[in-house]
Order: sequence, then C-alpha cells, then structure tokens
Amino acid sequence: MPEIGEGVDHGERLAANAGAEKEAWAATLEDMQALASELEDDGWSTITIQAGSTAPMGRSGDDDHFGLVYVIPGNKAEPFSEAVEAGDFPEYEVYRAEQSGKVFLVTEYRDPETKTVILIAGMYALRNAVGCARAAVEEEMLYTHVQKLDATHLGSFRHDDYEKFFPSIADVESWADVDDAAMNYD
Repeated sequence: MPEIGEGVDHGERLAANAGAEKEAWAATLEDMQALASELEDDGWSTITIQAGSTAPMGRSGDDDHFGLVYVIPGNKAEPFSEAVEAGDFPEYEVYRAEQSGKVFLVTEYRDPETKTVILIAGMYALRNAVGCARAAVEEEMLYTHVQKLDATHLGSFRHDDYEKFFPSIADVESWADVDDAAMNYD
C-alpha cells in the first residue's frame, strides 16, 4: 500500500516511486528480450512488442467487453496481425511483478503449430484494475485485447487462468480504495 501519512510530501513520494517504477519497467523489457532469445534458441519465431499503454477495462453497461487492453505501436501492428492470422495461439503464459501499486507484465502468446510466440510487455496501475478484476472473477476468465492508438482492433485472446494477470482481488480493491485526498493532491 502507498504511504499516505502526514508529513509525506506528494512530490517526494512521486520522485521516490518514479525511480523504482523506471527500474521495474526496464527489468520487464529486459525479461521480455531474454524470453525472446531463449525461445529463438529453441527454434521459435518471436515478435516482441512494448505496449504504449495497458488499460484494465471493466464492463460498462450491457457491454460484455472487458479485460486488459494493450495499445501497441503502429509499426508492430502488421507483424502482430500477420501472426494472428496465421496461427491460433492457444497457449499463453504471464510473467508479472508488482512495484508501488503498479503491475508490470509480459504476456506470452504461443502457437505451437507455427512455432510463433508473441510477447507483449505492459504496465497498469492496480487502482484502475478493480472493474476488470471483478469481471474476471465473475466470469472466471479474462480477455486481452490488442489495438492500435486509433482504436483499430487487432485481436483478442481468452484466458481461463485470469489470476495470472492480477495479484489477489483484495490487493486490487485495496489500491482502488486509495483516493485523491489520501494521496495529498491538494
């Protein structure tokens, strides 16, 4: 949980967390590259993508569309789309770490038939994930969606082991309870 007591300046907290978050993101990208190298050594073709944004999306109204949305750079859209059109990607793995209320993850999508792996690195704030996590618990599954910045949908994947994407629901909800007043935003 974040430190929210009196005497803790918001700017100081941001500065302290920024360094740790920067290191966690760098470690996530290094892990993704190491995974790609390992897989390539084993004969797999890999596509590595650094998401520009990762947004947990809960349900809104009657729409059943929920999950993690990865926004990927335009120059990665074509290789991603070509791979998804050529394979089914029935296997996946999630490598996750948490730091200062943020989740850093690499999602690995595998298609054994084409020997292709797509690796997407992303990061999201736990305080924004409660709606998504609750929908995943209710449905006992989670979707990941991949799109471009202009919202062009490139693909979606269903994951039955939604727990891999989140710490416990209690952890997600405790971060969602941290409000602006507690974070000293005045």
